[in-house]
Amino acid sequence: MPAEATSSDVFWLRDEVARPPRRNTPLSLARIIDAAITELDATGVDRLTMRRLAERLEVTSTALYWHVKTKEDLLDLALDHVVGEVPVPAPDVPPRAGLQKLLVGWYSAMVAHPWSPSLLGRPLLGPNVLTRTEYIQAKLVEDGLAGKDLAAVTHTLAGLVLGSAMADATWQRIDDPAAIAKVRAHILDSADRYPTLSTSGFVDAGWSDNELFALGLDRVLDQFLGTK
Repeated sequence: MPAEATSSDVFWLRDEVARPPRRNTPLSLARIIDAAITELDATGVDRLTMRRLAERLEVTSTALYWHVKTKEDLLDLALDHVVGEVPVPAPDVPPRAGLQKLLVGWYSAMVAHPWSPSLLGRPLLGPNVLTRTEYIQAKLVEDGLAGKDLAAVTHTLAGLVLGSAMADATWQRIDDPAAIAKVRAHILDSADRYPTLSTSGFVDAGWSDNELFALGLDRVLDQFLGTK
């Protein structure tokens, strides 16, 4: 996981002077971000380097640095791009339906890119994140929330999405049946210590992570919103 970010090293918090595009080159920031996401999906955050990315793009590292100063800048851009994969529902969609669609999509996008939850220690301030957070708050306001209640529910919903994505992506990275079987056996062999875990479906559940997230979100929304 990258080191904790400060305002001076977060891409969105710096005053950047846009560089003019270089002539006679097909390289663009959008192409760099796409390639970075492909590399991250294949190898993860720790193995991503500017050199490896340059090789994937068949350019020099110098050409990359014209567009992106550091690997950390690239991670901020890539994470915001993942969030941007989630469509923002139309404004006329009722609050509850709109929030369910957006938040389930946000969770699914992060789990589909299992490296992305590991970057949640960095401030989520990119335009795609802020656009979707604006939608969330607008729908909560439309449903009647304001002030401290609005802030609290926004915080709770964001925590549900980001926390669930981090936990589920972590488990999904354990792509080793033997390791999973060992976890299962450990809990079942300790049924006297974990009587509920060993019998509740925690070990051998027939439910997918997506199903559980959607149901959990539905239960949370039951507490805060109307039925529409």
